[in-house]
Amino acid sequence: MMDHLDRARRICLALPEATEQMAWGTPTWRVRKRLFAMYADNHHGDGRVALWCNAPLGVQEALVAHRPEAYFRPPYVGVKGWVGMELGQVSDEELREQVAQSWAMVAPRKLVAALDR
Repeated sequence: MMDHLDRARRICLALPEATEQMAWGTPTWRVRKRLFAMYADNHHGDGRVALWCNAPLGVQEALVAHRPEAYFRPPYVGVKGWVGMELGQVSDEELREQVAQSWAMVAPRKLVAALDR
């Protein structure tokens, strides 16, 4: 099985102009310096290996209500709608979908349009 960090890195860096940057002692991914994902390995002893991503209004609540074993409201950024994903509980397809959605929320419109084509 692929290491969770390697899996998150592969999916995040597959997006146009995505870059990795260490911040707060953990890998984060950005597009043109705008944060769209953050890796969390046992953050403050919570026992989770997760990826936190920005999500459109209402998505966090729906995911957490539907699959609380896989999705959660992360500290600090959860109040802004970000969603946490337990990497051992989500498929690559689910992970790609949430990461791409988060990326599209902060990427320049022309870059998003180019990806859609």
